[in-house]
Amino acid sequence: MSSTTNSPQLSDTDRTTPDKDETPEVPPSAETPDDVVAEASGEDSAADESPAASKITAEVAAEPAEPIEADTEEKAPAECAEPAEAATDEKAPASDAEAPEEAPADATPDAPSDAPEEPATPRRWRDRNPIAARYVGWTITALSLGLVCFALLMPTSMEAFRPGIFVRIPVEAILGAGVLIFLPRKPRMVAATLAGLGLGVLTVLNLLDIGFNMFLGRGFNVVLDWVLFDDTKAYLEDSMGSAGTIAAVIGVVVLIIVLLAVMTLAVLRVSNVLARDRDKATRTTVLIGTAWVTCAALGLQLAGTPLAARSTFALVEDRAKRVRATIKDEAAFAKEAKKDKFGNTPGDQLLTDLRGKDVIFTFIESYGRSAIEDDDIAPGVNATLTAKNEELTKAGFAAKSGWLKSSTYGGNSWLGHSTFLSGLWINNQNRYRVVTAGEHLTLTGAFQRTGDWRTVGVMPGVQKNWPEGKFYGLDQVYDSRELGYKGPKFSWSTMPDQYALKAFEQLEHGKKQDKPLMSQIILTSSHQPWAPLPETVPWDQVGDGSVYKDIQKAGKKPGDVFYDSEKAKEEYGKSIQYSVTSLIDYVTKYGSKDTVLVFLGDHQPMAKVSGSKASRDVPISIVAQDKSVLSKIDDWNWTDGLKPDTDAPVWRMDSFRDRFLTAYGSQPNPSK
Repeated sequence: MSSTTNSPQLSDTDRTTPDKDETPEVPPSAETPDDVVAEASGEDSAADESPAASKITAEVAAEPAEPIEADTEEKAPAECAEPAEAATDEKAPASDAEAPEEAPADATPDAPSDAPEEPATPRRWRDRNPIAARYVGWTITALSLGLVCFALLMPTSMEAFRPGIFVRIPVEAILGAGVLIFLPRKPRMVAATLAGLGLGVLTVLNLLDIGFNMFLGRGFNVVLDWVLFDDTKAYLEDSMGSAGTIAAVIGVVVLIIVLLAVMTLAVLRVSNVLARDRDKATRTTVLIGTAWVTCAALGLQLAGTPLAARSTFALVEDRAKRVRATIKDEAAFAKEAKKDKFGNTPGDQLLTDLRGKDVIFTFIESYGRSAIEDDDIAPGVNATLTAKNEELTKAGFAAKSGWLKSSTYGGNSWLGHSTFLSGLWINNQNRYRVVTAGEHLTLTGAFQRTGDWRTVGVMPGVQKNWPEGKFYGLDQVYDSRELGYKGPKFSWSTMPDQYALKAFEQLEHGKKQDKPLMSQIILTSSHQPWAPLPETVPWDQVGDGSVYKDIQKAGKKPGDVFYDSEKAKEEYGKSIQYSVTSLIDYVTKYGSKDTVLVFLGDHQPMAKVSGSKASRDVPISIVAQDKSVLSKIDDWNWTDGLKPDTDAPVWRMDSFRDRFLTAYGSQPNPSK
C-alpha cells in the first residue's frame, strides 16, 4: 500500500503551509508514530475531522523548527505504518467539497526506505555468466584461428588431405598478423574484412580445384572453365531431375555465402584479439615468425611435408601463371589452327584407298585404359573383348588395336572428339571455340570434300541445335530428337546404345544409297553415373524403345552407385561391356565386306573409377573384312584383335588424323 493511504489527512481549514525553510521538524517519538511517518514521507495528511488530529496538527505548527537528526528514519520502527493504515481504513472519506486533491504518486519526493536496495539485474548473458562467457570466447577465438589456418593450408586435391598438412606454419598468417597488430582500428577493420573475403574466395577456388581434379584430372581454370557450369547444370538435370538440380544449386550458393561470411567473421575475431593486447600479440607473432624462418632454413619436415608453409602464395602465383598462359595460348593456337598439312589437298587426292567403303567412326563414352587394365574392372571387360573378337572372326572380320592419349580426362568428351577429328590438341573450351569457328579440315570433313561419300552424324547425346555439325563436314546430323526414341532415359544417357545403332540402321545404313556412307556415331550408355544401365535385347524387339521401360525401372539408382567407388567401378565395367557388345553385335549382324569400323574411347573415366594417377590413354581399334584395309596399317605395330597389348604404341590423339589420311592414300598439300 502506498504511503499516501498510510498518512492521516488534515482538513483545508486546519492545514498550515509553512515556507520551505520553515518546515517544522518533529523529533521521533514513540507516542506519535503516525506523525513521524507522515512527516518523514514528505506528504500532506489526509483530511481528518477528529479533535485529536486537529490538536496534534496545531501543536506541530506551533513548535519551533528544529533540525532533524540524521538517524531519525533509522530510529522510527517499521511497525509505525501499521496503526496509521488501520486508522485510515476505519475513517469515512471526506466529502468532495472538503477533501483536498491528492498528490500524484510520481510527485512524491524521495524518502528513505527501510527495505534494502536491490542491485540492477545484468542484461547480457556474459554479465550473468562471466566464467562460461570467458570459455566461450576462448573457444570462438580458437575456432576462428583454426579456420583461418585451414584456409591457408587447404590442398587442392583429395589425395593431398593428410593430417600432417595442417600442422605446418603458414607464413601468410604471420605476415597478416604483423599488419593487423599495428593498424589503427578503422584501417584494421577494413583490412581484416578484405582479408576474410579473400580467404573465402580462395577456399571456394580450392574446392573447385578439388572437384575438377576429381572429375577432369586438372585444376579449375579461372579464365575458361566458367562456361562448364552450364553443362554441369544440364548433367545434374539429366541425372537428378529438376528438383534435385535446383536443390543442389541453392546448396552451392548458400555454401559460398556462408564461407565468405564465416571466413570474414573469423579474421575480424582474430584481429580484435590481436589488438586487445598488442604487446603480447607482437611477442607471439615474432616467436612464431622465428620458428618459421628456422624451419625453412633447416628444411624441417613432418611426414615428408615442410613445416614452413607458403602454400597460399604458391597457389596465387600458380593461378596467375595459368591466366597469363591461357591468354597467351589463345593467340598462339589461333595461328596453329590455320596451319594444316592437308588443308589444300583436293578431294580427289584424299582417302583414295577407302573408296567404296562404308566407314564408321564410333566414340564409346569413357572407354579408357582402366577398363582393360584395372584389376577390378578388367576381368569382365577383357572377357567381353575376347568373346566379341571371336564373333568377329567367325563373321569374317579382323581387327587391330592400339592406344591414343586423349586431350581430356574424366569428362568434356567434345574436346576428345574434336582433337581426334581435327588433328589439333584441343584441351580447353577456348581452343574448341577457336577451331570450330574456323575451317580446319577434319577427318570426317575429308570424306565430305571428296564428294564420294554421304556423311552423317548420329548424336544421341545432343539435345539441342548443334552448329558444329557443319565444321565436322556432316551432310546430316541426327540428334536425340530425331532418332524416334520413345523409351525412358538412362540417367544422363538419352537412349541405349543398341537403340541408337538400330535407328542408324533404319535411317541411313540399311537404306539403298547412291554413295558409300561415312558416319560418326557417339555411344553414350557408358556415361557416368553408370546407373541405371540398359541391357541388350533381340534386335527385332528394339522397336521404338518402349521395351526398355521395365529394364530402366529395374535398374539401380544413380545415388546408390555414383558415390560408392567400388560400386561405381563395377557398374562402369558393365557399361563398357554393354557398349562394346552392342557395337560388335551390330557390325556382325549388319556389316558387310565393305564395312570399316574405327572405334575408340574419348577419355578415361573420372578418378573415382580410374584412380588418381591414371594415364589419359584410351584404346582404339580398326575392324574390317577387307584384309587390304588392315594391311595399310601394318607399320603401326598395333595388336591383332580388339584388346591392345600393354606395350602397344601410344600416340597423342591429335596425331591420328594425319596418320590415317596418309595410310589411306591422301596426298599432303599444306594450307598457307
